[in-house]
Amino acid sequence: MSAGPRVEVVNFGCRLNLAEGEAVRAAALCAGAADTIVFNSCAVTDEAVRQARQAVRRALRERPGADVVVTGCAAELEAQRFADMGARVVANDAKGLAESYRIGKKDGPSPGLNPGSGRTVEGVIRPLNPFVPSLSKHRPPYTPALSGADHARAFLGVQTGCSHDCTFCATVLARGAARSASIESVIAAARTALDRGQREIVLTGVDLASYGDDSGTSLAALAEALLALPGLDRLRLSSLDPDRIDAALFALLTQEARVMPHVHLSLQAGDDMVLRRMKRRHRRADAVRLVERLKAARSAIAIGADLIAGFPTEDAGMFANTLALVDDCDIVFGHIFPYSPRAGTPAARMPQVGRAVARERAARLREANARRRHAWMDARRGRIAAMLVERDGVSGHGEDFTALTLAAPAAPGSIVPVRIGARDGERMAATRIDKDGTA
Repeated sequence: MSAGPRVEVVNFGCRLNLAEGEAVRAAALCAGAADTIVFNSCAVTDEAVRQARQAVRRALRERPGADVVVTGCAAELEAQRFADMGARVVANDAKGLAESYRIGKKDGPSPGLNPGSGRTVEGVIRPLNPFVPSLSKHRPPYTPALSGADHARAFLGVQTGCSHDCTFCATVLARGAARSASIESVIAAARTALDRGQREIVLTGVDLASYGDDSGTSLAALAEALLALPGLDRLRLSSLDPDRIDAALFALLTQEARVMPHVHLSLQAGDDMVLRRMKRRHRRADAVRLVERLKAARSAIAIGADLIAGFPTEDAGMFANTLALVDDCDIVFGHIFPYSPRAGTPAARMPQVGRAVARERAARLREANARRRHAWMDARRGRIAAMLVERDGVSGHGEDFTALTLAAPAAPGSIVPVRIGARDGERMAATRIDKDGTA
């Protein structure tokens, strides 16, 4: 752990955490925090929580004079454990508030602590109106979270929480019911990104496709409002629930050139019995049919997906159906995890298949996905793409999220035409070309 900046934010997990991490940094700086390390944790798997614990222990050991703060989803679910380590714990709803960082670790509980919240951990920093699940409808709208200027793409968090009840997921325990930012506040944040030269915006959230359910609008309406902004060249959507892709959103994904041809679906499994036990809202045939429709309407679309291996009760035949889904849905960008039981979730009480089996099945899924991805990448050789150049001037991504490496540097943040060359591992060579296609 370096002694570097006086406020250091370490983000774990999802793109939403990355975006929210910038709000954490701004809040801590506004509070005048000095020698502060904030761990913005994740709890999607037990491994993510373990990594957060390990990082906190290391910081407490190597930076004994620093104010070590833990926030994020793991902090919500294991507040007592982090507090017992000697770290300060800041709730998810309070992590973007300056007052959360004005009290040093030895100064006692925050004035914002509400003993009536149902959380009993002494000293946990919570907002004045802490999250109570039964009162979630009374929570204020979400405040958009915008990542920093150090990324070529701007990650813009527009929604948090989830109102579904998937049996494996602890996110609802950590973030509560779905809440959306207003379209007006998202537009203001997007303008900030565009004003600083970021030409691609990535919309993110815990359950992005549910955006607007709590306010009478929709993700498609938000996307259309953003696309009306001058200077926005590329709009990318993060993970989408396949059950929530309605006609308006489908039309944007397949007909709007500035919406990138990269659709990441929250599929989780490819077997109907497993999907039912997960309490997912789609079935295998729905996923296959959706991908077929997407590709028929826009052949350039690259498909990504979340998949869980070794879900409770999953037998060899059920797993075979999920394994076959990689090919049946042409999944090239897989986020694949072995199942890990999360305390407080219904799936944790189901008959388990065992960690070794889950890890072995996850490895097989990753191998199948790698074969599919490499074949897909190899088929891109010789094609022309528009590459968004990252801050190092040589790496970047095409419209379909192909990872590219330029032969010669270009201006960071620029979008340049390239011809795709040979694959090198998980990246492809790219040569800048003129508009007429010549190098």
